[in-house]
This record gives sequence, structure tokens and C-alpha cells, in this order.
Amino acid sequence: MKASQAKALERLFQRRIPAERLVSHELARELTELSRELGRQVGVLVDRRGAVAHVMVGGPHSIELPDWGRLRAGRGRLRGLRCLHTHLQDEGLTRDDLTDLALLRLDAMVSIAAGEDGLPGLAHTAALRAADPDGEPIERLAPQPPAQLDLDFLAWIRELEEELARSTRTQTVGDGERAILVAVSAGRRSDELELHVAELVELARSAGVEVLDVVTQQRPRLDPRTVVGSGKLQDLVIRAFQADVDLVIFDQNLTPTQARNLSERMELRVVDRTQLILDIFAQRATTRDGKLQVELAQLRYRLPRLAQRSDRSLSRLAGGIGGRGPGEAKLEVDRRRVRDRVARLEREIQDVRKQREGRRRRRNRRGVPVLSIVGYTNAGKSTLLRALTKTEVLVEDKLFATLDPASRRLRFPEDREVILTDTVGFIRDLPPDLVTAFRATLEELEEADLLLHVIDVSTPEWERRVAAVQAVLAELGLSETPELLVFNQIDRLPASAGELVAERAGGIAVSARTRAGLRELLERVELELWREKSASGQGGPVVDAVAS
Repeated sequence: MKASQAKALERLFQRRIPAERLVSHELARELTELSRELGRQVGVLVDRRGAVAHVMVGGPHSIELPDWGRLRAGRGRLRGLRCLHTHLQDEGLTRDDLTDLALLRLDAMVSIAAGEDGLPGLAHTAALRAADPDGEPIERLAPQPPAQLDLDFLAWIRELEEELARSTRTQTVGDGERAILVAVSAGRRSDELELHVAELVELARSAGVEVLDVVTQQRPRLDPRTVVGSGKLQDLVIRAFQADVDLVIFDQNLTPTQARNLSERMELRVVDRTQLILDIFAQRATTRDGKLQVELAQLRYRLPRLAQRSDRSLSRLAGGIGGRGPGEAKLEVDRRRVRDRVARLEREIQDVRKQREGRRRRRNRRGVPVLSIVGYTNAGKSTLLRALTKTEVLVEDKLFATLDPASRRLRFPEDREVILTDTVGFIRDLPPDLVTAFRATLEELEEADLLLHVIDVSTPEWERRVAAVQAVLAELGLSETPELLVFNQIDRLPASAGELVAERAGGIAVSARTRAGLRELLERVELELWREKSASGQGGPVVDAVAS
């Protein structure tokens, strides 16, 4: 760069424009002349007093703004800076311009065409707007020469911030974290995508998250870098600004690279489906066994993602007592600590497994049959356990309300009894680390003489949910265990609709809430467990079953 050009850039710092003006003709001309001379885009950031706070020189087709991060001074507030920069072709505002406008919460983004003669052409102006379902997320002014931009900038920006603050106040409900949910079709049908979105909303609700917006996109395949396309990502950045959210939750399980790219681009916490489920499990775990298993699953999930952290402190060296040597990086220390903790948890869970095996052996010596209730999460398993055994267990209309298994004794006529156990609910694409960590709990299913597979027959996708549960059972090696399909929540369907579905599938239709069909269920259980006695006429029909 020539000395004269460097001095011209320095002079920009001394420039001031009237505070009420968006841009002055004099400053615009200096920018376009210098831009043509350098063959690059040139820009400035101007504060609300009209002073130039920062000068930028980019390339022929783009310019990079300072990486100041997301402003958190208050909800509904803007940066207090406007960006004025040149374009060597009169292409107007680009997608990158609009993304930077939202990411940095700028007061305004102005692109000025630099003519071949160095004179300023049309100025294109955009500003963010408050969330409006019927309007555009960005306000654009009509392109005009800089000298003709007749706008009281201070009054304009004050009115805009008041509108943003009002919009934010009306959206603030409850104490939970605020989130936008994102789901991409990745080749799925639209109706299937809707079902996935509905389940993601329920997962977020169960985690205590306040869902402010849902973004979907139809794509043949996921973008390997950011999952969504670049245009949708820009839209997502703007929506996140308008809603002032705390995090963005993706229905897809993100790779470490995708999570890092999205977090850096949006400058927000990005959570995928697995993290959301792990968080719900962490909230639900109350026993020592459950807490151990949840922590193990979380650590296994985080370990491969440690290398993707962008924390600059990881580049510092961690020497001194306790490290392998003076040259060990903090990242390696973190990874080694996680591995050590994982190994310790695995040993403790192995002890839990041995204790459970001992209890199962003692139970088997008494020859008491075991009924295990399995099924998709929130299908009504705990409600069924409570209805059958007439005991109190936690029942909530939330996903994964039951995490720690519960066992109750159920007596049949002729002094026969069974152990009835309720297990954690399954879900589609259950995180592998979670299945592995909870194997000590799920091994209880291996001793089951009969699986009661509870199905919420009122949901349109019950068949897909049945397939998801059976896939997990197959993974656990339980495909050969006898299974009785229990079609629950028939009270939510028209009369006889649930019974017809159950009859076609060879199952039993019940309503655990109203206790409809429970007698037929118990008779079928007796038939399955004591088939030989029932066939010889020794057992008789079930009259009642009581808990102890």
C-alpha cells in the first residue's frame, strides 16, 4: 500500500458526520475514491455521535468486520454502530452484509456503489426489525445517492430500539431458557418431518426450554458443514436476534465440526438432539445409579468434542505438579481427566451391575416371574404400573418422566405373584452412549419372562414408535423375549377404534387412566405366564390382582 493511501485511511479516523445523518456525501466520496484506487472494498463503522470508530479494508468482493461477538448489554438493544462500506459493482446488499447486520446487531448496514470514476453511486440501506409474523425481518430503504438520503437517523434508530424492546418484553414468558428449534428433512417426507418437529418440541418442553420459534428446511441431504443451507442459516441468525434466544436446538445429531461451525456463525450455544436428551436425563436422575449412568453418557458424548473447542486458553501450557510434563497442553489435560473419570464411572457402574445381578439371582431362586413394562417415552408406562399395582409412582405428561426403574409385586389368584418393573422409556435414534451407559439398568429386562410393550395408540405415528422400541430391544439381545402389545390411551380415540387396532395386532386395548381393559390385560398375562396350567384348567380366570 502506498504512503498516500495509508494516510488516506488514517484521515478516515478523523472524519465526523452530523449525528442525525445516516451518511454524508463527503465521507461516501472518500470511501469510493479510495476503494477504486485500491481495487478493494473499504468500509467504516460510525458511532451515534457521527465519529468513525473503525476502518476496514477488504478484498475486491468482500469485507470482514471486527469479531466483537454478540452484544449482551440488554434485550432489544443494538450495537450503536452503523457500517458504511463500498461495492466495486453495484450489487446492492449481499447475503454476507445482511448476516453481519444481524450477528453484530448493527444500527444499519449501508453499501455504496463505487463508480468507475471514483464517485459514489447508489447507497443501499438495511436495518433489523422487530419480530413480525406478517412482515420482513429486515427493513430496506429505497436505494438513493448518499447526498439524497433524507433521514433523521437518531430519531429513526431510537424508534427502532423501542420497537425491539417492546417485542422482546412481550416474548419473555417463564424462567426457562429461550430457544429456536431447527429440523431439516434430509430426504424425509413432509409429514414425517412434522412428526419429528412435534417430538423435538416435546423434548424441549420436558427439558424446561421455552420454544420461541421453529425453523424447518426441506433438503435432499444435510449440509456437511452447517446442516442447513447458507440462506437458511442467514435467516436463522436474524430470527435468533429478533427473538433474543439463549440457544438453538437442532433435531439432527451434529458432528463436532458442524456444532463448532454453527456456534461460531451464530455466536450462540448450539445443542443437538443427543445433548437435549442427555440434559433431560440429567434433570430426571435421582438415585446414585441413575446419576452415575447419566454422567458417563455425557462424558462419552463430550470427549470427541473437546478437540473442537475454540477456547483460546487451550493453547496455553499447563505445567507444574500434576501434569505429565511442562509441555502438556491444557486440551490434553482436559481429555485425560475426562478419560480417567470415564474409567472410574465404568468401574462404579460395574459394581452396580453386580449388585443387580445378585438381586436377580435371589429373585430367580424364589421362582417369581418378572413382567417388564417397556415402550416409547410418555406412552403411559408409569400410569399403567400405578393402575395395576394401586401404588404411587411418579406420573408426568413429559418425555422421560421415569428414569430410575421401579419394581412392584403383583399377586394373582391361587397365591401366584409376579414382579412388575417399570423401565426408562425409549425414543427413536436413542443415543448409543446412553444405551451403553444405561446397560446396567436395561439388563433388568434380560430376566423378564414377559415384556409388556405399552403403546400410545392415540398418536398417529405409533407404528414407527413400536419399530423404534423393538430396534432397541433387538440391540439389547431381547428379540426372543415374549412380548405382549398393550395399546394404551384408547380413551383418546373414538369408541372401539383402539380395540380394533389391538385386535388386528394381537394385543390388548386398555386405558391406564380410566382402568378400562385392565381385567382383560391381566387375564392375558396369566395365560402367557402360566399357559400350561391355564390349558389344563387349573388356573381359572383372573378375578383381581393386588399389589404388595
